Amino acid sequence: MKRKQTIGDWIFNIFNVLIMLIVVLATLYPFLNSLAISLNDADDTTRGGVTFYPRVFTLKNYKLIFENPKIYTAYLVTVSRTLIGTLLGLLFTSTLAFGMAHQKLLGRRFYTILCLIPMYFGGGLIPYYFLIRSLGLMNSFWVYIIPSLVGIWNMILMRTYFQGIPIALEESARIDGANYFTVFFKIILPISKPIIATIALFIGVSHWNAWFDANIFITKQELKPMQTVLLQIISEARFAEQLSRTASGLGAGAGVDASNIGKNIKVNVRSITMATMIVTVIPIIMVYPFLQRYFIQGIMIGSLKG
Repeated sequence: MKRKQTIGDWIFNIFNVLIMLIVVLATLYPFLNSLAISLNDADDTTRGGVTFYPRVFTLKNYKLIFENPKIYTAYLVTVSRTLIGTLLGLLFTSTLAFGMAHQKLLGRRFYTILCLIPMYFGGGLIPYYFLIRSLGLMNSFWVYIIPSLVGIWNMILMRTYFQGIPIALEESARIDGANYFTVFFKIILPISKPIIATIALFIGVSHWNAWFDANIFITKQELKPMQTVLLQIISEARFAEQLSRTASGLGAGAGVDASNIGKNIKVNVRSITMATMIVTVIPIIMVYPFLQRYFIQGIMIGSLKG
């Protein structure tokens, strides 16, 4: 029999809904505000006060970004890096995790310690730079892929998940004559979709957002990823804005004709920054809903089991 709700229940439900609405609003507002600023006229943005919607709608900020011919090559590099890096990263990380999940693996404790040490102690940027150079990966697309083939934290999550799979599945397959590769690819991976989706999201987002390695190891413009090029666009916009302000100051303070200095420079660094952020975030937002169910399930099981 359904219990009749009391006044206290109604008050609690209303209070709970209000709290959730506040949380949702606080979560969505930064994104909506960034979107509104990116779609707002640059001159109007300087006045401030743009909140949920653009006051003077324009697409000039995005036009400025996509008029840069470097952005299309950068998008191709970033998409290629994300796809190849995610697939290879999943393959190598899951393979290592499968091996480390076996209780009878000889030297398992030693291998675990060997994997954990780099998580807490790094050799430093300069030795890492010389290592990359000695491997011949400077100005190479593979500098984005090879150094990040295995993530130790991702491996630990996958190992914990694999340890929760009944050992009887593998033992029965081994009795039927299956080798470890068959067990891994035909039994373990098909039933591990949650953790695979979780790690794929981790690796994919990491590759999509990466920019620092390109700044250090890449000098060829055609190999720079989207994040690095967008950072350059923001820097160019900041320089154009400073040039425009300098021109205005010269014209007003020194009697200099500044009509041609900074002409047609109608940018606002904040507007360009928000536009680049939206361009960066939208692809991830489009992918995440398809992986959300597996992501939540995988991260909970991978972190709590074992």
